[in-house]
Amino acid sequence: MKFSYAQAMCDPSFHLPMAIEAEKAGYHGMVVPDNLGYPGPSKVKYPYTPDGDNSFLEGKPFIEPFILISAMAAVTSTLRFCTLVVKLPVRQPYIVAKQATSLAVISNNRFSFGVGLSPWPEDFAVTGQDWKSRGKRMDEMIDILRGLETGEFFEFHSEHYDIQPIKMCPTPTEPIPILIGGHAEPALKRAARTGDGWMHAGGDPAELPSYIARLHELREEYGRDHLPFEIHAISPDAFTVDGVHRLQDMGISNVIVGFANAYRKEADTQTLEQKRDLLKGFADKVISKV
Repeated sequence: MKFSYAQAMCDPSFHLPMAIEAEKAGYHGMVVPDNLGYPGPSKVKYPYTPDGDNSFLEGKPFIEPFILISAMAAVTSTLRFCTLVVKLPVRQPYIVAKQATSLAVISNNRFSFGVGLSPWPEDFAVTGQDWKSRGKRMDEMIDILRGLETGEFFEFHSEHYDIQPIKMCPTPTEPIPILIGGHAEPALKRAARTGDGWMHAGGDPAELPSYIARLHELREEYGRDHLPFEIHAISPDAFTVDGVHRLQDMGISNVIVGFANAYRKEADTQTLEQKRDLLKGFADKVISKV
């Protein structure tokens, strides 16, 4: 079992020292969230809170993930970084491919690309991207990234994107793992059909086994069940050794743990020292014993 430390919506100056501490304590990686801005009143409900309220995001600091991971990679040597998750179809695919490949190169292949759909139409409006075609465009963006990361000439022509033959340099020496986030059936299908893994976003722990069972069914259906596949999950079971073993038996390869309530409306009041103590305490009580 691998362990990833989740830290978000805290004092931005905490990120680098906590990355150093996580590496020292034996964590496999860190997950980094993506949030372009707070949309205010939205036409849709937030999918990962019981009441659909997104007001917990207001006033919370988010550093752009490619920039933040670059900085944390510079002060670590073994810790891996994964986005949880970049809202892919609100971005332009050629620029994203350059950002992702550059990050993979500069981190020495320590970057995994967690991607998903933004739940808010406002994100698409402010970036000038189409809301209705978001799913199809996301599939195409994944194809574009995988084509450009080879370092060879690549072209792509579709209803949404027209890329003439072009290549990027430098590109990583290993393919960037692409993990798909989301709990809806289209997201599970996308993960099974095109992903190198799936990222769970929390919610009701009782639903996790059904998501994993469905992923297994879909991967078999798509003829991809023989390929490596990572499952990253958030679960209260991750905080005990016995619970970790249950998650492992379920087929989870990487558990994501954090030590603050991500959905609190109040500002994060934990000091850097408190965060260090919580991170080290979990490593001593769980990671070292698994």
